[in-house]
Amino acid sequence: MESLKRKSGEAISSESPPPPQKKKHHGEDVSPLAEEAFGCVHDVSYPEGYVPSASSLQFLADSKPAKEFPFTLDPFQSEAINCLNRGESVLVSAHTSAGKTVVALYAIAMSLRNNQRVIYTSPIKALSNQKYREFKEEFSDVGLMTGDVTIDPNASCLVMTTEIWRSMQYKGSEIIREVAWVVFDEVHYMRDRERGVVWEESIVMAPKNSRFVFLSATVPNAKEFADWVAKVHKQPCHIVYTDYRPTPLQHYIFPAGGDGLFLVVDEKGKFREDSFQKALNALVPTSESDKKRNNGKSQNGLVMGKVSEQSDIFKLVKMIIQRQYDPVIIFSFSKRECEFLAMQMAKMDLNDDDEKGNIETVFWSAMDMLSDDDKKLPQVSNMLPLLKRGIGVHHSGLLPILKEVIEILFQEGLIKCLFATETFSIGLNMPAKTVVFTNVRKFDGDKFRWISSGEYIQMSGRAGRRGIDARGICILMVDERMEPSTAKMMLKGNADSLNSAFHLSYNMLLNQLRCEEADPESMLRNSFYQFQADRSIPDLEKQVKALEEERDSMIIEEEDSLRNYYSLTQQYKSLKNDIRDIVFSPKYCLPYMKSGRPICIQCIDDETSPSFSVEDHVTWGVLMDFHRVKTVTEDDACKRPEDASYALDILTRCNVSKEGVGKKKIKIVPLKEPGEPLVVSIPLSQVTSLSSARLNIPKDLLPLEARENALKKLSEFISRYATGMPLDPEEMDIQSNSYKKAVRRLEALENLFEKHEIAKSPLIEQKLKLLNRKEELTARIRSIKKTMRSSTALAFKDELKARKRVLRRLGYITSDDVVELKGKVACEISSADELTLTELMFSGVLKDVKAEEMVSLLSCFVWREKLQDAAKPRDELEAL
Repeated sequence: MESLKRKSGEAISSESPPPPQKKKHHGEDVSPLAEEAFGCVHDVSYPEGYVPSASSLQFLADSKPAKEFPFTLDPFQSEAINCLNRGESVLVSAHTSAGKTVVALYAIAMSLRNNQRVIYTSPIKALSNQKYREFKEEFSDVGLMTGDVTIDPNASCLVMTTEIWRSMQYKGSEIIREVAWVVFDEVHYMRDRERGVVWEESIVMAPKNSRFVFLSATVPNAKEFADWVAKVHKQPCHIVYTDYRPTPLQHYIFPAGGDGLFLVVDEKGKFREDSFQKALNALVPTSESDKKRNNGKSQNGLVMGKVSEQSDIFKLVKMIIQRQYDPVIIFSFSKRECEFLAMQMAKMDLNDDDEKGNIETVFWSAMDMLSDDDKKLPQVSNMLPLLKRGIGVHHSGLLPILKEVIEILFQEGLIKCLFATETFSIGLNMPAKTVVFTNVRKFDGDKFRWISSGEYIQMSGRAGRRGIDARGICILMVDERMEPSTAKMMLKGNADSLNSAFHLSYNMLLNQLRCEEADPESMLRNSFYQFQADRSIPDLEKQVKALEEERDSMIIEEEDSLRNYYSLTQQYKSLKNDIRDIVFSPKYCLPYMKSGRPICIQCIDDETSPSFSVEDHVTWGVLMDFHRVKTVTEDDACKRPEDASYALDILTRCNVSKEGVGKKKIKIVPLKEPGEPLVVSIPLSQVTSLSSARLNIPKDLLPLEARENALKKLSEFISRYATGMPLDPEEMDIQSNSYKKAVRRLEALENLFEKHEIAKSPLIEQKLKLLNRKEELTARIRSIKKTMRSSTALAFKDELKARKRVLRRLGYITSDDVVELKGKVACEISSADELTLTELMFSGVLKDVKAEEMVSLLSCFVWREKLQDAAKPRDELEAL
């Protein structure tokens, strides 16, 4: 890719640019003009072979702006608008609340001025609803299309979710041909593991003559994304990047069971380690904290128990209100927890009578569109009392109309405290003065993990209202100890890179085959996933070249003869290992594993705690006991006890060091080195030799003096017998044919070593080391070339063939890839398992199911929330 780099309007070198430089500004009050002193980085990616015309490189100063704003534009906004005026695509990467929507507004105004159609897409319905309301006030010719609502679908400006836009592309809607500009808001959502693929499909299939506005949070690899767009659509794509945050943030920790806040990162971005340690010291131990906070249990971040004024969340919200830090958004990673925490605010009233009246008016005017039965739903009836007290709940499980009402009330300042899930942080222009995190861990579908710095940046960006607050407040509720490095990574880390989450699905494949202009292989070839794989090839080629140069520079005398000798040494090592594995298999060695026997061991890593550092040497210990480690099922272990894994408890010298709070790292060291005498557990695979002697060791090794005396006896024994008087395998009565063959081959190899012509060559050891290094380089080169071959091959090609085979066998497509009736039905199912549901429909299982039973059944395919006390389904549903 060719590139041209500009910074605040000035032309710079045409060479490939370095990563965007970070520019920060911190202060008490920040006006919209403040950023003028802090520029933005402007870069542009051109498709290969593209020659920019002179007119496209300069701003058309005499052209009349499509829209004028009542405030001075920030540098990044001006740069992005200049790109739009040139009719070229742009990626705007800036912090949340920096003002990216200004660029989208200008693109819409420009399209409407030119009588062109413009599409605005967002990842969530709530954001689409908000932008529709916002754009409708600004421009009258605006429509809305989400999965819940469709308003004026023929409008010139259409606001929709990205899934709807993709669906329109697959169905070949007439609107597609008329689109001049497409605005992708929150495009960094493309890295989402489940839904991110929708963005890739939409961008690849977008009309070739359309232009794009990509709005994103700060991403380190914005240039890479722009390069991909330029390549796929053969048009320039600009990057306008700013790391400036209009409203500086202060980051506090609220320790579980504590009574105050601790400032850990100030508005200048300085991490205060002393304050962080004070916060952790104020942390009440878990058992006490749970009782004090919840009068119950706390499991995986889900708070259970009775409502209490002593709960942490109640104390924290009360403190926020008293300090006038409201409005506040409290983020939780569970919909159930959102509702439960909101109910803990039952004794808190944040609104006066006038505000309560306004809330009731807005609420019922919206609910009037519901049927009488729907108005009686618990979700509707329970929400109003909460809202009237200035407390709200926002998550994807709410009725769309309820979510919209809550968004409106929050924007109007009638909700002072909002409990929301993570999706509320995506794009919604609803900043608050304070943001609270109820937990610093989240479940990502596989395991509980710390919040990433990118997720923290996204959610904390809601704090601080531009032009209203001097600074935003972020509060982390911490209920477990964490390392300062973990906290720094979370609070001050970089944004997450925008990496592809592309994956194949049957729905995508069927839609690609059904659409005339689409082609599954073309989609794979043009995906961001393939682009990132291909992009690594030049670096891999450089690595190969450097390694080959290093390998070829190694000149070794008598290399052919030496290589033959080297091959023999490798065979010798392999045979020695084979013999060792047989001798120290449980079947033969366990009868000799007696207490007090000296044992020679390798110091290698053990993945479990305690951990041992990798060392090249061996050391000695005294065997105390052995026990079986359960690594296979009990049934298997009973059938073949010789296959079970065993661990040995040995007394040896160890070096103990601290590794974090409450953790120790134990490293086995040679007997002569300083350290503590400890009994540690090691796997049987670490044993290299077993002594035929046994030492008289006391049974009670708890006293330090007893352990020291035992190791002293061991040291004296090793100094007297350097080899440790190893146990002769012949005495162990090993009857294995494999062992006998290996011993014979080993003896034959030893004879070959003695007779080999190069055995007596000078500097044989140095030559062998050099040859070993050369072989390692050759193996590394071979591995990289294999990676390059797999990268150049089409990603997912084998999976594509396999999925097509499944579709043919099930009757969804013909042998010529023509989509059949079943395939057309599966095309319409995008939010659940399309094949299973289609099979259920065509097999007649759903034929006689009542509507309410159908809803219950279908909920199984989309519902993800864990229920601890789930009701048992009725008999009729059990039968299904």
